[in-house]
Amino acid sequence: MTIKKVGVVGSGLMGRGIAEVCARAGYDVVLVASRDESLQRGLKILESSLTRAVEKGRSTLEEKKTALSHIVGTIKNEDLKDCDFVIESVNENMELKRNVFIEMDKVCPPHTIFATNTSCLSVMEIASTTQRPDKVLGLHFFNPVPMMKLVEIVKTFTTGEETLAISQSFAKSLGKETLTVSDTPGFIVVRLVMPFVLGAIRLYESGVASKEEIDQAIVLGLNYPTGPLSLCDFIGLDTILSISTAMYQELKDPQYTPPVLLKRLVAAGHLGRKTNKGFYYYDKR
Repeated sequence: MTIKKVGVVGSGLMGRGIAEVCARAGYDVVLVASRDESLQRGLKILESSLTRAVEKGRSTLEEKKTALSHIVGTIKNEDLKDCDFVIESVNENMELKRNVFIEMDKVCPPHTIFATNTSCLSVMEIASTTQRPDKVLGLHFFNPVPMMKLVEIVKTFTTGEETLAISQSFAKSLGKETLTVSDTPGFIVVRLVMPFVLGAIRLYESGVASKEEIDQAIVLGLNYPTGPLSLCDFIGLDTILSISTAMYQELKDPQYTPPVLLKRLVAAGHLGRKTNKGFYYYDKR
């Protein structure tokens, strides 16, 4: 099957990043949002990302214009009707994702492949809502999507071999490296990184060191590009909470238990960079 048009459901941080790399690779893209306000904001930020790529010499002005010409925004699921490949990238909520797949299954033709960008939820549980479980798999992109090279391809026991092969070729056409993993909570990267960031939160919570000292220790001691608490702010504390909660519920492993401090920060609206306040405070500009 030749992929010509790609649907992306969700215009948030990950969705618009996925839409950008698909458009830059030459695919026609339908970007779907739940509300017009969210759609317009997503398209505006996407254009800003393309502009920064030009300013930093990673792209040309002509390439930016071409990419933008490939993207159409909508708030109607019906506009996915002629897509060959659809990637869902809404919040990490099982009920929400299952509802999205039910709607996608209604409007898309039988040949369309569905992928979820979940970082921890059961792909099989999502796929079971459709009449095409053989054409469903996970494509876990990493943030920021235009910069990060890895895509984890999550194969369930019902994913067809043709679906897997097409998806591997598609991800590589976006300039990504792929790893095929089983449908297990957190896959590889999140399974390993969550105990690390949750441990850093507990360390700070217990008063062992300041947030700055914890982050500096990791940057200087392990040569990581950023510290774990700064990373949490970048990902979003609400996302960290959702992932850790889902993984604990599935695995019942204490290392994935959400720290009390994380719950309190999310309840207070301290979600990280997206709200200009998390473990750190950020300039609103």
